[in-house]
Amino acid sequence: MTNNRAISSRKIESEALKQLEDISGVNVYACYQCGNCSSACPAVEFMDIPPHQVIRKVQLGFIDELIESETPWICAACITCTVKCPRGVDIAKVMEGLRQIVLRRDFEHINIREIDKKLREKLPQIALIGNFRKTIL
Repeated sequence: MTNNRAISSRKIESEALKQLEDISGVNVYACYQCGNCSSACPAVEFMDIPPHQVIRKVQLGFIDELIESETPWICAACITCTVKCPRGVDIAKVMEGLRQIVLRRDFEHINIREIDKKLREKLPQIALIGNFRKTIL
């Protein structure tokens, strides 16, 4: 019986990972998981995967799991995470890369009109604006 979530070189060297690296230009392997990015993120409480876990999942090649999450669309691209990173990992670029992969694959993503009104009022406005800009093609 094969565990499809097992880490293997095939998984880590996926085409999606190469695409993300090409789009973002970020060396995610510089991250040593200190968690500063997640602790500084103003939108982390709304994310299903915090920024430091996004980077770890990228390191392990779980891009498909990330592009199915809401986190890249909730990211406000405020670069607070990037500023707080002691290793200079530009997490905001990684999030943008994940959004670009989704848009290039033409997956369904968050529709602003479908977000609960109370949640919309709590979300940072830049996250909503960024999402809106990405959904208007």
